[in-house]
Amino acid sequence: MSDFDADIPEVREVAGTGVPIRGNDIDTDQIIPARFMKVVTFDGLGQFAFFDVRYDSATPAESRDGDGGAVGVDNQKDHPMNEERFRDANVMVVNDNFGCGSSREHAPQALMRWGIDAFIGESFAEIFAGNCLALGMPTVTADHETIADLQDWIEANPDGEIDIDVENETVTYGDRTVDVTVDDAQRQALVEGIWDTTALMSANENAIARTADSLPYVEEA
Repeated sequence: MSDFDADIPEVREVAGTGVPIRGNDIDTDQIIPARFMKVVTFDGLGQFAFFDVRYDSATPAESRDGDGGAVGVDNQKDHPMNEERFRDANVMVVNDNFGCGSSREHAPQALMRWGIDAFIGESFAEIFAGNCLALGMPTVTADHETIADLQDWIEANPDGEIDIDVENETVTYGDRTVDVTVDDAQRQALVEGIWDTTALMSANENAIARTADSLPYVEEA
């Protein structure tokens, strides 16, 4: 366990149903188009996740109903996140180099607010994976064949449960358990509950101040 004190949940396991998002090099501009990033907080970003590949062209104002609710069905495109069978999914299964492009933290924020708790993929852009870790969202990896098989299984079993064991690096679905990879630093942070660095610093402000005072190169304020 960590020597730091903070009320940060350990993320040893994530379970739920999946949504398959197929395609390599899906960048952060696809995940959350830049025009939806002009917000003070991240609240409400979930409805704009993958907006341009889910809906016909529309501005945010045009895309909401009178009560500010979610986008209507009239302008929907064919996309897994628009399908009723995947609406409650919380595990996103993707392909290679997911989250590449600009380093916008709005991308995992939008997906989290849509309902995603974890990602399984062939590979993730480093900054995207880091932004996910800051939210306590695992990004676990496996080879192309393993991911393709899981995506096919989800298509056939949209209500089937997927269990991600972060600590032991396995994913279980149906009657199968497959090995996956979790970055060592990510696994330690999630399993030990030290992934929220902001909360850690806030909870250990006095200890940080004492350490700073002991350093010869830090001048007193």
